[in-house]
Amino acid sequence: QVLLVESGGGLVQPGGSLRLSCVASGILPSSEPMHWYRQVPGKEREWVASTISGLGPAVATSVKGRFTISRDSARNTVYLQMKNMKPEDTAVYYCTGSGIWGPGTQVTVSS
Repeated sequence: QVLLVESGGGLVQPGGSLRLSCVASGILPSSEPMHWYRQVPGKEREWVASTISGLGPAVATSVKGRFTISRDSARNTVYLQMKNMKPEDTAVYYCTGSGIWGPGTQVTVSS
């Protein structure tokens, strides 16, 4: 059974950067689409970015130009590089693939 675990969240000032990691325990095929979502309490979970074999990366309009998704198949890891962060990026960030969700990691953007 594959488990996903996110890490790298924390407190960052506006304009700052963070890199989130999502490690899969067990074998996750490199062809498997992987996604990042985020959720603010009281709001629906929001799609952030995806990496799909053969199609490349895709990011939501709200984070375009600031967030980048990538994967290291040899390490079974998917990354979300976040730059020029804004207070509205504050949320719990989740990675998902093959119907599996990680527990999430909190990201807070505040001065």
